[in-house]
Parts: sequence; C-alpha cells; structure tokens
Amino acid sequence: MSLLHVFGFGLKVGHLLWMLCCWIASMISLNWFINGEFKDAKAGLLGDSGSKMWFKCWDKISSYSFKIHHHYYQYIGSKRVSKTWWRKLLFSWVVGWTVASIWIFCYMSSQATEKRKETLASMCDERARMLQDQFNVSMNHIQAMSILISTFHHGKNPSAIDQRTFARYTERTAFERPLTSGVAYAVRVLHTEREQFEKQQGWTIKRMDTLEQNPVHKDDYNPDLLEPSPIQEEYAPVIFAQDIISHVVSIDMLSGKEDRENVLRARKSGKGVLTAPFRLLKTKRLGVILTFAVYKGGLPSNATPNERIQATDGYLGGVFDIESLVEKLLQQLASKQKILVSVLDTTNQSYPISMYGSNASDDGLEHVSHLNFGDPFRKHEMCCRFKQKPPWPWLAITTSIGILVIALLVGHIFHATVNRIAKVEDDCHKMMELKKQAEAADVAKSQFLATVSHEIRTPMNGVLGMLHMLMDTDLDVTQLDYVRTAQDSGKALVALINEVLDQAKIESGKLELEEVQFDLRAVLDDVLSLFSGKSQDKGVELAVYISDRVPEMLIGDPGRFRQIITNLMGNSIKFTEKGHILVTVHLVEEVIDSIEVETESSPKNTLSGFPVADRRQSWKGFRTFRGALCTGDCPFSQEASVHPFSDSINLIVSVEDTGEGIPLEAQSRVFTPFMQVGPSISRTHGGTGIGLSISKCLVGLMKGEIGFVSIPRIGSTFTFTAVFTSGCSSSKEYKSQQINNQSNTVSSEFPGMRALVMDPKPIRAKVSRYHIQRLGIHVEVVSDWKQGLSTISRGNNAIHMVLIEQEVWDRDLNSSAFFINNLEKIDHGTPPKVFLLSNSISSSRANTTTSGVFDLTVIPKPLRASMLVASLQRAMGVGNKGNPRNGELPSLSLRNLLLGRKILIVDDNNVNLKVAAGALKKYGADVVSATRGVEAIELLTPPHQFDACFMDIQMPEMDGYVIPYSI
Repeated sequence: MSLLHVFGFGLKVGHLLWMLCCWIASMISLNWFINGEFKDAKAGLLGDSGSKMWFKCWDKISSYSFKIHHHYYQYIGSKRVSKTWWRKLLFSWVVGWTVASIWIFCYMSSQATEKRKETLASMCDERARMLQDQFNVSMNHIQAMSILISTFHHGKNPSAIDQRTFARYTERTAFERPLTSGVAYAVRVLHTEREQFEKQQGWTIKRMDTLEQNPVHKDDYNPDLLEPSPIQEEYAPVIFAQDIISHVVSIDMLSGKEDRENVLRARKSGKGVLTAPFRLLKTKRLGVILTFAVYKGGLPSNATPNERIQATDGYLGGVFDIESLVEKLLQQLASKQKILVSVLDTTNQSYPISMYGSNASDDGLEHVSHLNFGDPFRKHEMCCRFKQKPPWPWLAITTSIGILVIALLVGHIFHATVNRIAKVEDDCHKMMELKKQAEAADVAKSQFLATVSHEIRTPMNGVLGMLHMLMDTDLDVTQLDYVRTAQDSGKALVALINEVLDQAKIESGKLELEEVQFDLRAVLDDVLSLFSGKSQDKGVELAVYISDRVPEMLIGDPGRFRQIITNLMGNSIKFTEKGHILVTVHLVEEVIDSIEVETESSPKNTLSGFPVADRRQSWKGFRTFRGALCTGDCPFSQEASVHPFSDSINLIVSVEDTGEGIPLEAQSRVFTPFMQVGPSISRTHGGTGIGLSISKCLVGLMKGEIGFVSIPRIGSTFTFTAVFTSGCSSSKEYKSQQINNQSNTVSSEFPGMRALVMDPKPIRAKVSRYHIQRLGIHVEVVSDWKQGLSTISRGNNAIHMVLIEQEVWDRDLNSSAFFINNLEKIDHGTPPKVFLLSNSISSSRANTTTSGVFDLTVIPKPLRASMLVASLQRAMGVGNKGNPRNGELPSLSLRNLLLGRKILIVDDNNVNLKVAAGALKKYGADVVSATRGVEAIELLTPPHQFDACFMDIQMPEMDGYVIPYSI
C-alpha cells in the first residue's frame, strides 16, 4: 500500500466516470437508432458505415476501460507490488519535487534579474534620450547664432556686433541653451592680416597650448601673461565671448592641438563638431566644445570642402560643462530606485574617456545607451548601474519553499492515506472475520434458543398438562389449592420464557409479524377474560371500548397485538389497587377530528370517578399528530390517515388506569429492557422489566408509535398506534361493515329486543351500551330510578331487560325495591328482566338478598360478548341454558365426543405422550402411542385403522416433516 495504490484508486474512479459518460452517450445514440431519427437525418450524418464505426469505437473504449480495471485489480488491488516499490515511489516523489523547487527558484530568480535589467535599461535609455534631446536644442541655438554673426557682423560694414553686444545677447538667451556653459566667436585671420587685426583690436593674438601646459586657477588667471601666437598661415583669435568665458578673448583657437583639429573639421564639413573631453579653463572641470564654421553669404548648400574653406569667416564655439549638465539632468529625474550614471567618450575604443561618473558599483548589472551629439566622428555612451545591491529574491525563495512544503505535505498525506487505507482494509478484513464469527454466534444463539425453548417447553407442557389432569381428579380443598398454585407458577414460568425468547429475537432482528385476518373485538374479549379474575379480586373495574368506526375484521398479527395489550393491561392490573382500567380503540382520524372521544380528567367523566392522567399528553410527541396540524402535504394526510376507500387502517389504542403512577425520575427508562421503576418493584409485584421494551419493538414493527403520561398517585395512560389492513375487499363492504358494527350480532338469539341501562356515569354507560349492542339489542341509557320508570312506563316500545349498575343499586336499597315493585305493576305484558352489573358477584348477591327483594341476575364485570350471551340466555330462557362451571367435568355428550375414534400420537418424550393421551382419552378416544418416526411409519403404512395422528416436529432420526413424505 502506498501512493501507487492511491493513484490506482484515482484511475478506478476515473474509469467509472468515463464508463458512465460513455454509457450515457451510448444510450442517447441507441435511442436515436431505435426511433429512426439517427438514420433519417440525411443518411444520417453517419449512415450505415458511420454507425458501424461508432459501435466499433464503443467496443474499443469498453475493452480499454476493462483492461484498466483488470490491471488495477491485478497489480494494485491484489497487492502484488511489494512495499519496496511504494517506498521508492515516495522517495522519487520527494526528490522530484525538491528538484522542481530548485528549478522554480532559479527560474523566478532569473525572471527577477531580467526584470531588473529591463528596469535599468529603461531608466538609462530615458536619461540618455533626454540628455541627447537637450544637447540637440543647444546645438541648434549655437548654429542659429552662427548665422546671426554672419549676417550682422560680416554682412554689415561697420559691424553691428561688438563684445558688449555679444555678451549681453548671449547672457539673455542662455535659457535657450540649457547645456552650454558659454559661447565664443573666433574670427579667421590670415597671416598677412595679423598686424592690421591686432592694431584694430588693440591686443595681441595669444597662444593656447602654453595655457594647457601651465594651467592656472580661476582667481590668478591673467590673459596678458600668455605668449603671443607663433607665426602660421592663419589664426582664429576669439573676438566675442560670453561674460562667463570672457577670459578666452584674444586666444588663438588654432594654436591648440585639439581645437585646431576641431576647427579644421568644422569648416570642411559644414557641421558642428565636438572636441575630446578636456579640462575647462578656470573651472578645471571636464567639458567639450561644439564648433560651427561661419561662412560668407551666398555659399551654396552643395559646396565642396575647398569652397567651404575659402568661404569661411570665423568659428563659433559653445562650451559644454558635462559634469554639471548631467547632474542637473539626474536631479530632474530623481527616482526611488537610484542608479549610477557614467558618460564616456568612446571614440577610441581602447582608451575610452570618462566624461562623468564613476565605475565603482556594488551591482554587477550594467546597461550602455549610445549618445548621438551630431558629430559622426566622436562616439559617446551612457553607462548605468544600480547604486545598491539587488535585494534577496524573497518571492522566489518563499514560492519554491512553499511548493516544496506543499509537495512534502501532499506526499505525507498520500503516505498517511495509503497507510490509513491499508489499516482500514486490515480492519475491514478483521471486521468481516468478526462479522462471520458474530453471524455464526448468532446462528448458534438462535439454534441454542430454539433448542432450549423446545427443551424447556417440553417438560413445562408436561407439568402443566399433568396438573390440569390432576385437577380433574377427586381432590380436597387443600390439594386443589396446591395444584392451582403449581399451575399458576408453571404458567408464569412459560410466560417468562416467552418474553426472554421474544427479546432475543428482537435483538437479533429476526422477529417477524404475521399477516392473517382476525377479529379485533374477539381478541380484546380474550384479554379481558385473562384478567377478569384478578380485577374482580382487587375490586378494580376493567372495561374495553372499541369505536363503531373500527372495522370488525383486520389483517395483521393478532398474537403480537394481543401481546402488547396483555403487557400494558398486566402492568395496569399489577399497580392498580382501586378505581378502574379502561382500554379504548379508535381510528386515528377519529381522534383528530372529534373532541368527543377525548377523556377529560374530571371525576364525573371517568369510568370509576377517580381522576386520571390526560391521555392527550400520551400522544403529544407522535409524528402522526404533529402531521395532522399541517395541510394536505403532511405525512399523516398522505399515509397515516384512513380513508373509507383505503385499505390502511391506523388504530390508536389507549390503556388508562388509576394506579400508583410512575415516579418522574423513572419515566425516562420505562422502555429500557430489564429496567424497573425501583428495586422494590420486582420484590413486590414481580416481573422481569422487559414487557414494555418488547411492546415498543412490536409497535415499531406495526409502523406505529408508543408513548405514555403518568402522574404519581393519580395513574398512567399508555397509548400506541398500529397500522393494519382492512379485511374488507371493497369500499362498499367497508361501509356496510361500519353499519353492522353498530348492531353487530354476536348471537342471533336477541333480535329486536330492547334494553335499558341505568348508570349515572356517561363513560361507563357508553362502555355498557357498546357491549350490549354487539348482541343486536337496542339500548337506552338513563342515570337514575325516576328516569328509568318514566322510560319504561311510556310504553312506546317494550323494554325487555333492565341492566342496573351496582353503584345505583347500592346507593338506596329502598328506591331499588320501589323500582322493582313498580315494574310488576306496569301493564305492558311481561315485566322486563332485571340484571345487576357488578365487579363482585358475592357482594352483589349479599346486597340483593338482605334487601328482601327477589334474587337478581348478576352479570359480573368486565363485560364481554361471551359472558353476556351466557348470562342473558340463562335469564331470558333462550338458546343454550348455560355452560359448565370451571372445574366441572364435561357433560356426557363431550365425554363421548371421540368415542370409537382411534388416534395415533408420535412423540419422543414420554411425558408429552402421557399428557396428550390423557387429554384425548378424556373425550373417549382410543389412543395409540409411538416414540420413534420409524415406528410411526410402520403403523401408518396403508392400510391402517387410525382416524387421526398427532406428531411432534422435533424428533431424533426422523422428524415431523420427514415422516409424512415417507408415508
């Protein structure tokens, strides 16, 4: 694992993206081919040959992509590359980026140097150009002055110019010649004219080379001390000079070596010529002289050199102080980035003459700009250097170091990523191994639970079966009590085993729900029968109410629904010592749309008159009810609500009690497995603490929610929702079933009968009317004796039975007797039968007996259809006269139910054989037992004499699945 693995992973991702793009393109093109659009577009942009080429190209792309995929898994995914190669690749990465960083540093440094050179060249060229431009301006003015002298000095007789006039003029026009230090004019004098010229001027022509050999300072300079110019063919004495250089008057310009060459070249060429740099008189600073020849008038522009020499009248020269001029120029171009400027005369390349500046510099960069002062013979250059050393190339340094650091970080990240990937893969392999071990352990656990469940249930069934058979024998009271205690303990142990097994299934995720049709009301009647004995012993009123809008038949898991109700009612029975326990079932939409079904917490509006916790708080956090507040796009309006034309039935079930309540500090752990409210609960009431946890999981499997509200010393209300499927095949059947629910006839023996229920509590009267209406009996409700007599005496419809709540009967026994006596006096035929609805049969019979009234028919609570039918049949004299009581043997007809039937029982457990044989023999059957599958096959091989066979599923050698196939 290393960077190559990451690179391979990137190739894999790129390959997948490429395949996705190619797939999209191929699907679009195939759609074009299928729809015929591709072919119809002018022989298709491709035609038949083009389509074949497209498919060939696609095949090549696919094969190439799959080769990349294959090589990735072959060389990278399979880890065939050794770790040494990964290290070498990482080392190459580091070395490569180090070299790249050095190259970047060198490149950026060279770029900075080039930029510095360009800056220096730009500055140097700018200064050279300005110096040259200003020199040209001065040169043009000097040339103009030469024309002026030719016109007003030589062209006039007498001359219009003298020294004073020339000095004043040149002084006033000095601003037009910014680079000149002074201007002087030397006239051409032949040797024959010298004597006359000196007399006319009043001074002698002086020699210049003596001054050059013996320089003097400005303060001690005296022209009278100069030697006369030697005899020569012609002279060029200065007759006019600007005041600043007036000391050159009378000096012969042809007596100096440099000036002589300059003068001769100027008159011959007709252009301005420059001297070599020399020290100026008095100032001793380097300078040059620009000389123009002054010609006689009428000289043609194309004159020959000889003609120019003959036409020469004099020479006008301008003195340039190079050092001061360049300094002024540099001051005008002051810049933040100072440079050193040198002006050189490079006429002699071997020995250039420095006119200004110094060659000393700390910077190795240098730029040379050529200067053109109008004299083709003399060559000048401006050399520029930076004054300071170049700064450190921080940008190049930081950039190269930054790139190197980033590359090292990327390498480190890749290295860490590869190591992490390797670790994750190793962990994944370990997790896969652990997963396999966990799955194997889970399978072993499931097998263990199934085996233990079977092995535990088998002896427990034997114990319970033998105890049940023992109860059918002649036992005294003490022995019967012992047997019943043992049977209850066995049932509790079986219930505990079932809970533990359910919890194990939930934890392993293997708990599944059935989808069968069932009668919800019959299921709740069975649960009421289960707890009726305990509620009667405690004097707690137990009741169930199901809304008429709830369908009679539903599709779901009745066993798990019964388990939820049993857990909740069992807890209520366990913790309730007085008051009531009420189970209500409604549709969710019914609860949302109607306030009538909501139970208020006032004593007058509860089943027993005791205050209860507000059930609305128990469903406060349900998503279904939060969604009910929104519009049609809420979850409830789309899924959870029940429409008459929808198969989904969303029920809301509440279990309300007036028990001890749950302490506030314990309410957060109510649904935690194996957790109870307090340590004394298990000792006082028993239980394992997993019933509510299992109920919550079952509710979740039913796509519902569960919640509760509890107030200490007031009571608790648990509410849950569950989604079922309607057992009706059509909406029409659903509507007819809703109508039938209002007059559902569990028994068809009471059609057209009318009943009067006397109960002052509306909720309790509503529950009583619900159960009586299930028998097809029309029910009217009154709250006291007076209303009851008034309803019966009206005589519009005969009342066949009167059901009086025990609370009304016990409140005033005299009124009770008065009511019974008046019933006999009413002249409407046979008086109605009177029934007493009571939680305790013994107390009700005692009250009715001691009151001196005839013996009433007592209907024990909780009310349920089977018990009501039996009680009304016995009292009204219709249908079956009654059922045998608990503990009695079956009637003679039941004892002979299986008489003459031969039944085979196959089980490897002798206890189960005895229990099953005893139960079947109780009904007159002839039982044959077998303990092995082979033996059962021999007995059941045709022809045989058996009418039925009961066979165990789990048996050694051959189980209950193999034997039927073998037969």
